Amino acid sequence: MKEYFFLLGIRLDALNISAAVSKIEEWLSPESKKKSRYVCISNVNNVVEAQKNPLFKRIQNEADLSVCDGMPLVWLARLKGLKLKERVYGLALMQQILREGEKKGYRNYFYGSTEGVLKAMVLKIRSQYPKLEICGFYSPAFRPLTETEKESIAKDINDSGADIVWVGLGCPKQEIWMHEFKDRLSFPVLIGVGAAFDFLAGTKKQAPAFIQKSGFEWLFRLCCEPKRLWRRYLINNSIFLILLLKELICSVFTHPNSLSSKAIPSRKINSN
Repeated sequence: MKEYFFLLGIRLDALNISAAVSKIEEWLSPESKKKSRYVCISNVNNVVEAQKNPLFKRIQNEADLSVCDGMPLVWLARLKGLKLKERVYGLALMQQILREGEKKGYRNYFYGSTEGVLKAMVLKIRSQYPKLEICGFYSPAFRPLTETEKESIAKDINDSGADIVWVGLGCPKQEIWMHEFKDRLSFPVLIGVGAAFDFLAGTKKQAPAFIQKSGFEWLFRLCCEPKRLWRRYLINNSIFLILLLKELICSVFTHPNSLSSKAIPSRKINSN
């Protein structure tokens, strides 16, 4: 049984990296490969964006797996009685699956970012994992796609025989794209990894490990990209704290036992 919890109406799975990798590998087995699935790597920004956009909220909650990327979500999972030891950092999840994929022959397709970033990332991946099967990559136009383009992209991915499609469009674009394309594709697992493409390509800096564990990675990234990220971190983080406080106060008055582990159900993530 896999445990999960709800935060501001968003379902989050309390899995660590190794458990998430095991679940994804289970889906890649021939007996389980019956449909496309998508994985959301969720953080505070995802939760806040879902409060503003009902479609995005539904997409988050319909994900086959929605893991916690961000220490605040890990801390809140623990507060709710779940034994979640670590965040599922998108880049770390990607690297672990690429290592396994090199051994097991998984075919990888990369979708998103700019052509320059994609080429730099693919070169880096090929140097680190020389036996990994890379079956294609595509940098989409920075505008809404036409139906003809969507059909062409889906055909390219299907023709490639991809087992995993890595999506680096950022939130909420990558989640919306995965939800739309999962039924157009022939059984791959789609995983939205955000800035992991840039980190692997070396075009953006990662926060040191101790900052990531401290819960202040957002501050490091804000300092690196203030013009692009100020709204996401300063405004959305403030909104998150206000909404969280409101939810906690309501839960104390209406459901005094809501923060205990007994109030958190378990579920089995569907393998079919």
